[in-house]
Amino acid sequence: MFGVARKFVGHVMPAVLKPMRVLWNELIGFVFVIFAIVGGSSAYRNLANTQDPDSLGRGMVGALFGTIMLGFGLHSFVRARKIRRS
Repeated sequence: MFGVARKFVGHVMPAVLKPMRVLWNELIGFVFVIFAIVGGSSAYRNLANTQDPDSLGRGMVGALFGTIMLGFGLHSFVRARKIRRS
């Protein structure tokens, strides 16, 4: 009985876990891309504001944050694609 259950789980679980891992990576990538858009828009607003002397620093931090989040998001989408193809 347990041998049959083990074989069943051994065949079914990879077919279930693989799409779940792909979906997880795509969802995380989407969240990171949203964070990148928020950081980029903040950077644009701060860099466009020339009246505030602190806006340059905040704009640079926002641009750095947006770039890092975009990199994480794209990496997550690439990882999901690799999992899907394997």
